[in-house]
Order: sequence, then structure tokens, then C-alpha cells
Amino acid sequence: MNQMLSDSLSTDTTTEDATRLPDRPTTEPERFVKPQRVAFVQSSWHRDIVAECRIAFLQEIEVRGIAPAHVDLFEVPGAFEIPLHAQLLAKTRRYTAIVAAGLVVDGGIYRHDFVAGTVINALMDVQLRTEVPVFSAVLTPQQFHEHATHFEFFRKHFAIKGIEVAEACANTLHALERLGSQVAAGMV
Repeated sequence: MNQMLSDSLSTDTTTEDATRLPDRPTTEPERFVKPQRVAFVQSSWHRDIVAECRIAFLQEIEVRGIAPAHVDLFEVPGAFEIPLHAQLLAKTRRYTAIVAAGLVVDGGIYRHDFVAGTVINALMDVQLRTEVPVFSAVLTPQQFHEHATHFEFFRKHFAIKGIEVAEACANTLHALERLGSQVAAGMV
């Protein structure tokens, strides 16, 4: 889910489309066979922006059949610390999924695209090694400036990403339940 932002953050239709909330499901969510428990790991860098992802995720995951009480929240200093935290959580076998959220910006000191790529690659390694799905809402905009327009844009954008990552999480957990049933029945 690495996201790039165009050079313009004006109120044209591109920006409006980028911050428009996705449509919610209109049907009753599919029920889970087994209880699901999700870990949500959030970086504290730009906490007020990234928190929008967590808030939207918790609202949407409930709509999709997982109670917010079954989501444990964790905070780490920055995005770089998320993969190790995710790996340790996955190894507990307590969680059926882990969601990561963070904002990696160009601070002028290091290559932010390198940090973001490293984090995403490490999260993929965690899920492949542990077989616990890991979902990323760790975003790195092409441009981010410390002013009100960007703060507002990215708050809205992270709310959208929270909804999208909840949908991906719920859909994947349902698919894994079905696959597990098929494996147990010798169909796969």
C-alpha cells in the first residue's frame, strides 16, 4: 500500500477522489467460523495523522464481523520498528492477522523511500515466515510538507486506508478460513 501523492494538492477532482470514502457493504457481513483476533501496530511519528487509519479501521472491522474488543492496539516509535513488533506478535500465535500503519516522510536526513521499502519487505517476510497475514497501511507520500493542507489531506487519506485495510483483512481471514476447511477435507 505504498501511496504516492501527485504534485498538486488543490481541490481538483483528483484530490477529491483521493479522499472520498469507499462505499460500505450493504449486505450482512459473512460470519467467521472461529473467533478472530487482530493486532494493530501503529507508529507514533505523525500520530494525529496515522490515528485516522486506526479509527477508521476499528469502525470498519466491526462492520465486517470482528468486534473492536478483539483488536489489540500497539504503538511503536516509527515505521522502522513495526516489522519486529509484528514478528514478535505473530510468533505468539494469539493473532489471526496483524495490521501495520505508519507514515514515512522525507525528512531530508535519510532516503524515506528506502525506509518505506525496507518496512514493506520486512512485513512480507514476517507473514511468509509465520503464516500470519500482515496488512500494510504504511504509506510514503512522494511529497509531504508540514502545513495544514497536507495534514488535512493525509488525515482523510489515512481514514480511507483504514477502511481499505479492514476490508482486506476481513476478506483475507474469510478466505483463509475457507482454505483451511478445504485442506482439512482433503480438497486441496
